[in-house]
Amino acid sequence: MVAGPVGELEHDSVGDPPVSAADTGGPTAARTPRAGRNLPAAIGVGVGLGAVILTSLLTVRHTFVGVVALAVAVATWELAGALRRGAGVEVALWPVLLGGQAMVWLSWPFGRDGVLAAFVVTILACLLWRLRGGVAGYLRDASASVFTAAYVPLFASFAAMLVLPADGTYRVLCFLILVVSSDTGGYIAGVLFGKHPMAPTISPKKSWEGFTGSLVAGVVAGALTVTLMLDGQWWQGVVFGAALVATATLGDLVESVIKRDLGIKDMGTLLPGHGGLMDRMDSLLPSAVVSWLLLRLFIPS
Repeated sequence: MVAGPVGELEHDSVGDPPVSAADTGGPTAARTPRAGRNLPAAIGVGVGLGAVILTSLLTVRHTFVGVVALAVAVATWELAGALRRGAGVEVALWPVLLGGQAMVWLSWPFGRDGVLAAFVVTILACLLWRLRGGVAGYLRDASASVFTAAYVPLFASFAAMLVLPADGTYRVLCFLILVVSSDTGGYIAGVLFGKHPMAPTISPKKSWEGFTGSLVAGVVAGALTVTLMLDGQWWQGVVFGAALVATATLGDLVESVIKRDLGIKDMGTLLPGHGGLMDRMDSLLPSAVVSWLLLRLFIPS
């Protein structure tokens, strides 16, 4: 599961406006790619992650559930660490980690009921776990624990549920192709034409031109994938594509808000050219929920 920012203008550090080589005039700036990332490393990591996902989907598709579970564990660890470093918040890490695995794996035999039951039990476990730390900061830490459990494993469980029907491989591929198309279209349009920031106080790198590129790419990809892979109607693909562009963009902006609030640039350093795994899952997590809902509505299994 890998995606990226939508419509980047320039590389910028947390809290700073976009910076170009012309603005700084220094040799370091001249070496900074306009795309704002180490492209060879980013492409290599993206291809590697994509290969793992495709292998799971095209061999024994239910192994994709294991891929999701592993991604959830790593992303949960990164988010909890970022909250601790940036704000001194102590997430109930073990209840969230174990509860997150329960959410993902119980989605396989029990679907929504298994996910919901595991989520509720995880919340209760977080509340009990944090009692050991006393009164000071209890509400802050407990709230952050519940947020982490919902934001990462709960949302990701919908990606796992996409693969369960007989045509689950194609459902997951539609979901992933849409998010990657949105990212790629926005990235290219933002780098080439980006001039008007979408949310300058949240993420100065994102532009309205980039969002337009995402929307065009997403709608086209949605119409093609839904009709060719799932035998749906073209208009369903258009709605699906537009909805996923909106949720992917929202997910990216939400994580940008979190990172700026914490005063950090990346959630982690696991992936060269990408940051942490959580930095690549930001647009995928809310999009997984919307993908499951819309595909279930449009094309019942």
